[in-house]
Amino acid sequence: MSHLINRALWEIISQNTSDSESEWLTEKGNSSPIELMTAFVSSPRFLPKKIVNVELEQEKALNNIVAGFSVNGWSLVRLSRVWLLTQLDETEKETFIKNIETLFDTAEMNELVALYSALPLLAYPEQWLFRATDAVRSNMGFVFDAIALHNPFPAKYFSELAWNQLVLKTIFNDKPVHFITGLEERENANLALILSDFAHERWAAGRSVAPNVWRLVSKFMNEPLLSDMKHLFESRQTQNQEAAALACYDSEYAPAKALLSEYSECEKSITEGALTWSSLEITDLNTYVPTLQR
Repeated sequence: MSHLINRALWEIISQNTSDSESEWLTEKGNSSPIELMTAFVSSPRFLPKKIVNVELEQEKALNNIVAGFSVNGWSLVRLSRVWLLTQLDETEKETFIKNIETLFDTAEMNELVALYSALPLLAYPEQWLFRATDAVRSNMGFVFDAIALHNPFPAKYFSELAWNQLVLKTIFNDKPVHFITGLEERENANLALILSDFAHERWAAGRSVAPNVWRLVSKFMNEPLLSDMKHLFESRQTQNQEAAALACYDSEYAPAKALLSEYSECEKSITEGALTWSSLEITDLNTYVPTLQR
């Protein structure tokens, strides 16, 4: 895989760099591990601070190699750092792990962002599980985003407990839950109950819960969760009502179907395709605004 992803990343890099910048990266990518690691750190001195342009076909190619992997919205430095990591020789496991761990141990924030972004591409994925779960506890927003949003590593390797913690912290920090890769595949009953408890705490404090949160409870609908749906329907917020309608519609729980039938306009909008979870995919509570990374 490393050869394929390396080539796909380089195609994007080459279209977003000058000749001198490409030459510098090529030289460092073919150098010794120490020089390559030094280039990883010093990249901002040699590359411009800009967002890369990624063509649709390039994005599809990346996703075909690593499902769920995306570099949309990345800076050139971030992308180049990830590419440099794919150039490290992984044939000697102990040396490879030591080199990556050294970068982790000495990294500043933007370097950590690149390291966590690269986890889906690195060999020996089980070796990075502790690092990944530790990032979920990070107080650095960009570091958390790098592991939680648009990153397929957690969905593939996290335990249910670690996964639920990631989802809950995403919601707690008012970040867009639909940016979590593998969200539907990792739905579970414990998470549905946790989200219900979280919503009750928010409501008690007079605060809202992003409507897309409720997409995670449909499969596990029961009487307590149905009570939450009633609360949403009775609110004066249209998005809450729409979320409740979608959750009930997707549920196999008969009382949920009966509740939805009481709100015929919402039910009609769903059956006609006018109302979907995608239509509620807003930046959660309008508080999440991505900022350019170095």
